[in-house]
Amino acid sequence: MKKFWLTLSIAAAILTSCANKSQQGATLSGLKAENFKSEVKGKQTNLYILKNKAGMEVCITNFGGRIVSIMVPDKKGKMQDVVLGFDSITNYIHTPSDFGASIGRYANRINQGKFVLDKDTIQLPKNNFGHCLHGGPEGWQYQVYDAKQLNDSCIELTRISPDKDSNFPGKVVAKVTYKLTSDNAIDISYEATTDKKTIINMTNHSYFNLSGDPKNIITDNTLYVNADKFTPVDSTFMTTGEILPVKNTPMDFTTPKIVSKDIDKYDYVQLKNGNGYDHNWVLNTAGDMTKLAAKLSSPISGITLEVYTNEPGIQVYTGNFLDGKVKGKRGIVYNKRVGICLETQHYPDSPNKKDWPSVILEPGQTYKSHCIFKFSVEK
Repeated sequence: MKKFWLTLSIAAAILTSCANKSQQGATLSGLKAENFKSEVKGKQTNLYILKNKAGMEVCITNFGGRIVSIMVPDKKGKMQDVVLGFDSITNYIHTPSDFGASIGRYANRINQGKFVLDKDTIQLPKNNFGHCLHGGPEGWQYQVYDAKQLNDSCIELTRISPDKDSNFPGKVVAKVTYKLTSDNAIDISYEATTDKKTIINMTNHSYFNLSGDPKNIITDNTLYVNADKFTPVDSTFMTTGEILPVKNTPMDFTTPKIVSKDIDKYDYVQLKNGNGYDHNWVLNTAGDMTKLAAKLSSPISGITLEVYTNEPGIQVYTGNFLDGKVKGKRGIVYNKRVGICLETQHYPDSPNKKDWPSVILEPGQTYKSHCIFKFSVEK
């Protein structure tokens, strides 16, 4: 009888050990959950895994509400990780970046970090060419969201931003919901409420490399942007207040074209000012989620990405400031233009451009933004 119980105990121990190893083992993308367990400002960080029945996997950390990896099949059926990021929470904490982040309170730039709200001049921290970029140096990409995994394919992240957080007015409660759908799309919903009049503009800042190998630059990708106009910038990347047509300029992606076709034509001042593409396009979609806003495809992998949004604009950034100083997942060096961002948003510096769509949120209102990143394959 003792031998029976001893055998049973050993078997139970083996099963428990196997279960623990499974929980701590590598994800499909090679990430290890234990490398994302830490404490930041008294809050616990973790790695969360979303899966669908098609075999797609998305890994998310609640540090900055970041997408860490996206595994999708290429034209040969091989699973590829198509976003830049790091292997551990330590790298995210100690290497400033926007990789995969849920940006807030205000995505993109505010001129000189200053805007007027009800005759009060509000001064935000400056962190980019004298402007406030992505909420400043203590933006939400560096804060820990409260996470609730609703099921295998959905996670809800909540951030309570106190009044005067980076000097933004009002206590804001913001939610980001990531849902992985059965048709290989990442459905991202943003909501926010406030107790004081404030401004808000949220987005996701994933750097996509659809080839699945960040050693490859993204300028061989084909890009379509459903926009007849864009908002030009000055030499500090600040919008000038103009809205100009893309027709007969290198900014025209209304017919799909390879990114490299015009990107280095620095005799065109906008490409010189942006060091390539780093601009907001004024979408033709008028907030209609059924209309395609942008499409990107890789000739290497055959993977395509379609973007749908209710936002009026999209920032296309071609990784111009990646400089080889940062090593990402698998120890790969991130050189210039190995990632491209497609950030759905209100226009940069909208608080200072009264004729542009408003970013003001009042008490009693609910801010809502919606973005879908849908993946497929062109064979």
